Amino acid sequence: MRLHTRFHRTAALVAGLGLALSGLAACGDAGDGDAETVDVEVEEDAADAFDDGTRMKELAESGEITIGVKFDQPGIGFKGATDDMPTGIDPEIGKILAASLGIAPEDITWKETISDNREPYLIDGEVDLVLASYSITPERREVVGQAGPYYVTGQQLLVASDSDIDSLDDVKGTEVCSVTGSTSLENIEAEGAEPRGFDTYSECVDQVLSGAVDAMTTDGAILLGYAAENPDELKVVVDPFSEERYGVGYSLDHPEMCQWIVDTLTEAQDGDAYDAAFEATLGQSGVDTPEAPEMDACPE
Repeated sequence: MRLHTRFHRTAALVAGLGLALSGLAACGDAGDGDAETVDVEVEEDAADAFDDGTRMKELAESGEITIGVKFDQPGIGFKGATDDMPTGIDPEIGKILAASLGIAPEDITWKETISDNREPYLIDGEVDLVLASYSITPERREVVGQAGPYYVTGQQLLVASDSDIDSLDDVKGTEVCSVTGSTSLENIEAEGAEPRGFDTYSECVDQVLSGAVDAMTTDGAILLGYAAENPDELKVVVDPFSEERYGVGYSLDHPEMCQWIVDTLTEAQDGDAYDAAFEATLGQSGVDTPEAPEMDACPE
């Protein structure tokens, strides 16, 4: 089955993710470092499947890969101080990609990657891949490769439980935070808010909890994860007002990686691996796993 037959409308995908994480909010375990993870099937003799000179063959022969993920986004990419490895949909997708190279999860180096250093890490070779709630944009694709999307969400607002903010009109003139370097700050500034940037999402959440800022904004899936950790103090409001298409970042020095990423994730979606990754992370509420979005064609 080709990927385009699995495409589902963005609105339905966003709604499905929202329902899943609303369920997480009800049970309050979105940031649990002991969250379920998925066993992946590691390819044997993986290097033989790739052409000489490709980055995939180099990685497969080395048996190691470095993947940049977020450490502070429950359900997306989260790593507690005592956790051996991060949990969330992004690390699970990373494991699927690594397994196709013959690399087991324990041989992956997970590097914490914040929004502002995703491109520098890829350009400088600090990481081989970035899976860090990495929205695909034309501007980013001018400096790095982005394959996907493998998942679609939309921007919303996180506010205090007693906040009067319940629509985009209400943010005009208010202070709204997100992470520096994110598209979310640009979008909310266009709505008339005063943007404030922080290095990490957790810092931004703390600002909302303390009342130092009026709201936080980013992808709804991320916000619902934080609301799940503070169900009596925080809530997510407004319908999604943007489309965020998460992709896998790679270096433009290795353009051949794009088709490998697309082919590997397509195979995962056609089989059981993609659904298992979703169900172990964002789907913990028991909501049906949404259909995967159609992936972009790789540059020729």
